[in-house]
Amino acid sequence: MFDTFTLPEEHQLLRKTVRQLADDKIAPRAAEIDETAEFPHDVLKALVAADLHAVHVPEQYGGVGADAIASAIVIEEIARACCASSLIPAVNKLGTMGLLLSGSDELKQRYLPRLASGEVMFSYALSEPEAGSDAAGMKTRAVRDGDSYVLNGVKRWITNAGESECYTVMAVTDPDAGARGISAFVVEKSDEGVSFGAPEKKMGIKGSPTREVYFDNVRIPADRMIGEPGTGFKTALATLDHTRLTIGAQALGVAQGAVDYCIRYVQERKQFGKPIAEFQGVSFMLADMAMKTEAARALIYTAAAASERMDPNLTFMSAAAKCFASDVAMEVTTNGVQLLGGYGYTRDYPLERMMRDAKITQIYEGTNQIQRLVMARNLFKTNPVR
Repeated sequence: MFDTFTLPEEHQLLRKTVRQLADDKIAPRAAEIDETAEFPHDVLKALVAADLHAVHVPEQYGGVGADAIASAIVIEEIARACCASSLIPAVNKLGTMGLLLSGSDELKQRYLPRLASGEVMFSYALSEPEAGSDAAGMKTRAVRDGDSYVLNGVKRWITNAGESECYTVMAVTDPDAGARGISAFVVEKSDEGVSFGAPEKKMGIKGSPTREVYFDNVRIPADRMIGEPGTGFKTALATLDHTRLTIGAQALGVAQGAVDYCIRYVQERKQFGKPIAEFQGVSFMLADMAMKTEAARALIYTAAAASERMDPNLTFMSAAAKCFASDVAMEVTTNGVQLLGGYGYTRDYPLERMMRDAKITQIYEGTNQIQRLVMARNLFKTNPVR
């Protein structure tokens, strides 16, 4: 990596801190986390102790107040060791970004200090069985009843569901208003009527549970609405503008982990009496892997800077960063498996896990096909024919 010469000193020091923790306490557990498919409570505890589980929370709410680039670095460095573990800080940000963007100060004061202290984790509940890419087609309803709302419905593909205590939930409050009839709420795991499905049996990121969340006449106070009625879908889209790039950072970390491992491997592995690093085909493949990973890093940090300054081009930049970095991660890890040959195909080596983990980054928080659609529409919107 070459950001040593471009990033401010505080970001460089943060990277060293996170990498040390990841190398010492997360990387040795990565294979076991994948094998057992159990949520890594020990990793969460270590991240909380180091104030790395939710670095995006502002100082006024008890957080460390890290900027968007710092948040990306944290996720990247954890993902380099264990992709599933990186979803702890990534989903904490995803789950609370809407609260930060649109929530009342009272609601922020109620929940953000609890997240900053490690008392709770947050998840994000947008997708449904019939509303994935078409999120505006959701069916979950929230009906006003006095000083409360009563929620009924199902959310699917919810990351860290069952482990998180708090959920930002999108629900229809005005069925006749389309996307403008969707509102956002904070729902707690302990609210009566909240339950969870069995964990999905996934290809990768197995240590991060993915479950359905069920709402059966869940009554919550009206003051748990985030923003005004009908603004939930707008908040959801704004949230994703800021958090797609964190999935890009996760993909970047996986790619960097693969590159780092392969650099060592090809210098140690011998064939025909010499290290395979000396064969041009191998060295060219590794050079391409490193080159594309560095290009992804530049795009991620540029998008993170755009997020920090609320740049009007953020929608395009965040979609581009997520799309490019995840495609790079898939290519790099696939080539990494190839470089290791038969060893790459076994669980004794980390590349097959990295390849399985990389795949999800092309799918969640909007498939890369959706990202390309977002980018294209943004191009046409900002460059109309006159």
